[in-house]
Order: sequence, then C-alpha cells, then structure tokens
Amino acid sequence: MLTHKDLGGSGLKVGPLVFGGNVFNWTADEATSLSLLDAFIDSGLNMVDSADVYSSWVPGHKGGESEDLIGKWLARGGQRDKLLIATKCGMEMGPDAKGLSRAHITRSVDASLKRLGTDYIDLYQAHMDDRKTPLEETLSTYSDLIKEGKIRAIGASNYSAERLSEALQVSKDKGLARYESLQPQYNLYDRADYESSLEKTCVDNGLGVIPYFALAAGFLTGKYRSKADLEGSQRGGMVKGKLDDRGMNILDELDQVAGDLGATPTQVALAWLIARPSITAPIVSATSLEQWADIEKSMRLNLSGSAMNSLESASA
Repeated sequence: MLTHKDLGGSGLKVGPLVFGGNVFNWTADEATSLSLLDAFIDSGLNMVDSADVYSSWVPGHKGGESEDLIGKWLARGGQRDKLLIATKCGMEMGPDAKGLSRAHITRSVDASLKRLGTDYIDLYQAHMDDRKTPLEETLSTYSDLIKEGKIRAIGASNYSAERLSEALQVSKDKGLARYESLQPQYNLYDRADYESSLEKTCVDNGLGVIPYFALAAGFLTGKYRSKADLEGSQRGGMVKGKLDDRGMNILDELDQVAGDLGATPTQVALAWLIARPSITAPIVSATSLEQWADIEKSMRLNLSGSAMNSLESASA
C-alpha cells in the first residue's frame, strides 16, 4: 500500500510521485499519453501536473495541448475522483496574455477548465512570479475562484524564498487563500537554490513541495555521459552544462548505489528525492510504458542512511 502525503494544508493527499504532463501530445503522442495515464492510475498514484502553456514551444502548437489530453482521458472514461489535476497559469499564451492579474487568471482558469472537461481544478498554481501585479490582487482572485468552486487549492512555482514568504504574509494579513505548495526545480544535481532558502520557508510554513526536473532533464538517468550522447536529444541543451566533474561524480555514485541494490540510476535518483523529509512528491515524466515501468519501481526502493549520505556527498 502506497503512502499518500498531505500537500501542505490543502486537504489534498498525494501519492509518492506526480506525473508531469508536459510530455502529453508532445514527446508522447495521444495514444501513448492516454496509456501512460492509465498505467499511472493503475500504479496507485493520483496527481498529474500540467500547465496552460504546455506545449506552446512545439511548432504548430499554441498551448493547451497537455490539458486537452487530460480532458480526453476523462471523457474516455477516466475516473475524475481518482485523479488530482494540478495545472498552472501565468506564462505567456499570446500578446498581452500572461501574468497573474485578476483579468488574466480569470480568463485562464475558464480556458483550462474547458480544455480539461471538468468543473474544478484541484491545485491551481502560479507558474512564475509576476512582480507587476500586486500580490493581494493575485491572491484575492484565487480566493474568489475557491469560493466559486472552480479551484480547490493554490500553489506557487518558480518563486524565490523572499517572494514566497511575502505572499504567505499577505494571505495571513488579508485573510486570503494561501499558497499551500511550491513547485521548485530540485534534484540531485540542482540542489543549491532549494536547500539554501526555499526549503526552510516551506518547512516553517507547512507547505507541500512537488519539485520538477526530478531527473535533471534526463541527466540523472545516466543516458547522457558525453557530448555525443546529446545529439538529437530534445533536452540536450538543458543537460550540456551538467557534463562536468561534479556531474560525473554524481553519476558514478548513482551507478554504485544502483548496482548494490539491483536498481537503475533513475530509480535511485527518485528514491533519494522521495526520502527527503521536506519533499511531498517529485514530478516525473515518461514517454513510453517501458520508461514508466522503470520509474514506478522507485516508489518501493528504500535507500539506507549510508546510501543517502554517499549520494549527498557526491552531489554537495
């Protein structure tokens, strides 16, 4: 039986992994995406993370393709009560269509609900900070949407510790809905930003944490060990800078721990994140059922204290 954790004070209980829906209708075609959602739910997991902007960067796409896919899964018979839907707004969707103003959030949530084919979103997240809009305007808009039943809880993504703390204080002072979760970039390679300031803010305020790039854009799977390995990869540009001495030390230690446990580097990297006390559930993506079968085993991989320490030393 999988352990489901509270996501901050949202009332939502989340399984050990969240599925990253950025691949839907992009690197995973429609049929594969639908099969992946089936397999994810069959694994006993329950939250999928998307965004209105997924996948506007693909030629011919305009954004909303990921949410459309989730809507198709629900319409095809996927059970809404088994799926927690997390999505985001705030990134640029077109001319004068970005940010966290009342007008843009209100338009965005209705567009997302329509694409998803549902009456409510479980976790609605600010995709990035918007310093041009007063925090009180953003948070009061979310509060109204919660009262209307369109969203259940709110979260923040890509916020600094300073701005997250400021937003939490505004919510407290004004009696508004507060961010119950943070979605930061965090993994065995990218540790500094989260651990230096954001982690304490989240722990002190009882926030849930659902980190993205849990496998460092695929680097921690071990499939990229030289510049030649990057050729033809969709994410080669994101991985290139990790092919340094520290990156190689991390891969060597992942290989060592994985070999000792009869596991894969992917499973070990995710098991390390799952075991971190401040983490609710890392966000992971797969583009095939074979990849998902590998990832899914990480939930049942128990790392010893010495394995955790050796991984943290190699990635310090």
